[in-house]
Amino acid sequence: MARWAFATAAERRLLGSARFRGPTPWVIAIMSFSIMIIAASGLALANTAGLLSSAIETRYSVEVPAGGRDLGAVLGAVRSAPGVTSADAVSEAAMRRTLERWLGPEAANDQLPVPALINFDVRPSTDLNRIRQLVSKVAPDARIAAHEETVRPLLNSLRLLQWVALGLVLLLSGAAAAAVVLAARGALDTNRSTIEIMHGVGATDVQVARLFQRKIAIDALTGSLVGAAAATVVLVLLATGAAFAGQLTGGATLGAKDFVILALLPLALTALATWVARAAVLAALREAL
Repeated sequence: MARWAFATAAERRLLGSARFRGPTPWVIAIMSFSIMIIAASGLALANTAGLLSSAIETRYSVEVPAGGRDLGAVLGAVRSAPGVTSADAVSEAAMRRTLERWLGPEAANDQLPVPALINFDVRPSTDLNRIRQLVSKVAPDARIAAHEETVRPLLNSLRLLQWVALGLVLLLSGAAAAAVVLAARGALDTNRSTIEIMHGVGATDVQVARLFQRKIAIDALTGSLVGAAAATVVLVLLATGAAFAGQLTGGATLGAKDFVILALLPLALTALATWVARAAVLAALREAL
């Protein structure tokens, strides 16, 4: 692309060197802006899902019914089980105080059964059957549940949103490519007489296509960089103005690899536009022969 970016004075006069006078750079800028925002959102969702999955893959809960009267004994049994790294009890009273935020005074009603909970973490490959046996000895009605099973619908939704983001990025890239094709064919029609003269003096289709390819490459690079710069400003404002999101996601942010991917997107969009422009111009020139 480097040699296409430097044109001679004669080549500039052939097709013009004005930038941002036509719609193509603006279309590319809008597409680049949208792609950057959507891609950043998808990467953030992927990081959040990965962080959440790793945080709960070895975390379990014991539900202790009957008013939590066996809570202390169950907690001791869980802590003594092999493979358990930590265990914390959430009493029935604490559970009712939490439910008051949503149910109000009804949460204190004795007719509302509220179990006590024990949250515990285990090492990988821990035998849960051994923990169940120890717990059932002191609380036969207690039930062990994996946090991963509870949060799985949320993880599935996050993964679905990642695929939606990827699909939108591909759709916008396709729309940008279609705009480039229209721009290339429009430029061919506008400069048809010039092209006929070039063919008359011995210019090949590849040489003619290179002129259009160079111009569209410059327009695409300029537009994609402008769109990326605007998206960067928006992302920075969102990151600084939504500090509470870090608490909700456990501190999940965009990493170094994510920034590299985002930085490469404008260049990838420019390369796509350049390749599509070359293919469209060559195909149109062959049809005209």
